[in-house]
Amino acid sequence: MADTRTKPTAVSVDEFIAKVEDARKRDDSRVLIKLMSHATGAKARMWGPTIVGFGTYHYKYDSGHEGDSCIAGFSPRKAAISIYLAEFPERDALLAKLGKHTMGKACLYLKKLDDIDMDVLKQLVDTSITYVKRQYPTK
Repeated sequence: MADTRTKPTAVSVDEFIAKVEDARKRDDSRVLIKLMSHATGAKARMWGPTIVGFGTYHYKYDSGHEGDSCIAGFSPRKAAISIYLAEFPERDALLAKLGKHTMGKACLYLKKLDDIDMDVLKQLVDTSITYVKRQYPTK
């Protein structure tokens, strides 16, 4: 079975954010830290070298693959900010109201927070967290 590569690290989130080259992405990252900390009740923590994650949950797929992941997270990448969302049933309806974005399977890509409706983003994050907690309850 493959080992999960993205794990919590001891790297400082503040130091990581301070090294983000784009000032807007640094500012947007600080806003996302507040939003996700509030939504999860957890402090920001680095997961691997580039993901700012919040909380944790243990997953196990039907294939037998299992591991731990952050319950909410984002990464201020060069091209866009990636926000990690579960595939919950209401996601597409909320995304239709969000504003300028692109969406992969589990990654929401934003150029800047000014392009979107922050209330809708909060709903997306909150609903994703609720869905993950329901799918993978703590034992």
